[in-house]
Amino acid sequence: MQFEVRKMKPEEWHDWAKLRQILWRGFTDEDAEKEAKRFLNGTDPNLQIVFLAFVEGKAIGFAEIARRSYADGCYDGPVAYLEGWFVKQEYRKAGIASALIDAAADWARAQGYPHMASDSELKNVDGQKAHEACGFAEIGRVVQFRKNL
Repeated sequence: MQFEVRKMKPEEWHDWAKLRQILWRGFTDEDAEKEAKRFLNGTDPNLQIVFLAFVEGKAIGFAEIARRSYADGCYDGPVAYLEGWFVKQEYRKAGIASALIDAAADWARAQGYPHMASDSELKNVDGQKAHEACGFAEIGRVVQFRKNL
């Protein structure tokens, strides 16, 4: 399968937004537009870059990197943080996810980041395996709690 991975162009924000809505259910059109505009006009203090993957001119995946001052296991920050990473189901297992991570890692290295970090929900075993396949090492597990007040 032929595919292309590259930095997102400003006019492609709708493609990115639609893919984010698949990954994060409940993410509305309004949310997507608001966040895309913050990123594109430079008012998002954290999100640094978005890469898109294309097959036959159609956006089918993305990776977005944010700047974080710290991430677990990364003690000499700042850290390039993989905030979102997604490839449509029908295009998985073709090297696209890995190519997105490679593009993000190349960019992060060029920016002088010493680490790239990420996370995955405990129940997302496929996501954990994908991270490991792309060279990420698991550094810990967390169970989070909340108390309503």
